[in-house]
Amino acid sequence: MTHKKIIIIGGGVIGLGIGWQLAKAGAAVTIYDRSASGRAASWAAAGMLAPLAEAHSEEPELLKLGCQSLSRYSQWVAELEADAQMSVGYRDEGTLIVGLEPDDTHQLRHLYAAQQDLQLDVNWLTGREARDIESALSPRVTAAIHCANDYQVDNRLMVTALQRAYQQCGGALHGNSPVERVVIENGIAIGVQTQDGFQKADVVILSAGCWSAEIAGIPDAIVPPVRPVKGQMLALQMEEGIAIHSVIRTVRARYPTSVYLVPRTDGRLIVGATSEEMGFDTRLTVGGVFELLRGAWEVVPGVYELPILETWAGLRPG
Repeated sequence: MTHKKIIIIGGGVIGLGIGWQLAKAGAAVTIYDRSASGRAASWAAAGMLAPLAEAHSEEPELLKLGCQSLSRYSQWVAELEADAQMSVGYRDEGTLIVGLEPDDTHQLRHLYAAQQDLQLDVNWLTGREARDIESALSPRVTAAIHCANDYQVDNRLMVTALQRAYQQCGGALHGNSPVERVVIENGIAIGVQTQDGFQKADVVILSAGCWSAEIAGIPDAIVPPVRPVKGQMLALQMEEGIAIHSVIRTVRARYPTSVYLVPRTDGRLIVGATSEEMGFDTRLTVGGVFELLRGAWEVVPGVYELPILETWAGLRPG
């Protein structure tokens, strides 16, 4: 890659991660981001590394890819933390998927059977066994699946670390500089058009999340089939007596929104997330925040007393 000039469209975790490795290998890399770098889906996410909890029997190849990625993650994190000289909040306490009612338990059984069919390393727990792991769980929890080999990172720390490592390797980062068009000549991408004019490149990499399909110049046959999926989230401040260590996810048979609670090393508790087909709208709604708070309170009643630190909405590429 030495002497190659590479342009990356999108400065989230994917774009920064690729850019860091390419710059480290000697390439001349420039990243253009439509907003402040890393402040879209990568900033809004919860940082879960959860191929086991999110496994679907109809997507075995995706599960295989997720598990292979997870097996390499600790080494990748160690390299990133060494280059950036900071922690990314990598944690390995696993995930508890819990049910609160008989209908939830029935749905949980179906999920567990599918995970067993896929030969995943997960364990069925009674409600009492789940509370032995996380004492803050509601006494209403009837059963749980323990995915001990699911992990998490603090995605905001990871964005910061990737920016630092990438730039220390010589990468150029242009935030609030949207790419208007990919310039193609004789079927080959030769650069991009930005607000500052044409930028020539040997290679153009597209990693713009849900905006990837909105950039002009890409031939119809290879336009990524992505769309924005809105997710509302919030952060609480854990206090003494209401400490959570594992990621907790709910399975709710009779409610539109299942929730997850993701503890951070700094005491924050991330609660998410809605999944809404609302185009590029990122406004918070009373209903969305209410469903998250209700779902969190039902599974961990102690959150009723916790301060709300932050609310936000982001757009996943769906």
